[in-house]
Amino acid sequence: MRTNIDINGELLARAMEAGGFKTKKEAVEEGLRLLARKKIYDGLLALQGQLHWDDSDEGWAQASAQMTSQQGPAMAVAETPAPAYKTAPSVARPVKRRHP
Repeated sequence: MRTNIDINGELLARAMEAGGFKTKKEAVEEGLRLLARKKIYDGLLALQGQLHWDDSDEGWAQASAQMTSQQGPAMAVAETPAPAYKTAPSVARPVKRRHP
């Protein structure tokens, strides 16, 4: 989307230098992405202290046993084969040469 905005030149220059951006557009788009992610980060921070994370082998074994007892035996996952893509045969095309 094309938009014309008046941006503080000093702030944009500092952002471009800090991020190593080559264009103003890159700097502005990355700033917008960062702002959009901030809401997700805030949501994760709000969960601080409410979640228990046990990454030990015993923790995984216990979680697996709990899941199996709640859902019954683990179901096998059926993998679907990737679709076969048809490609056109390669055709040699004549090279156009320029005459000086």
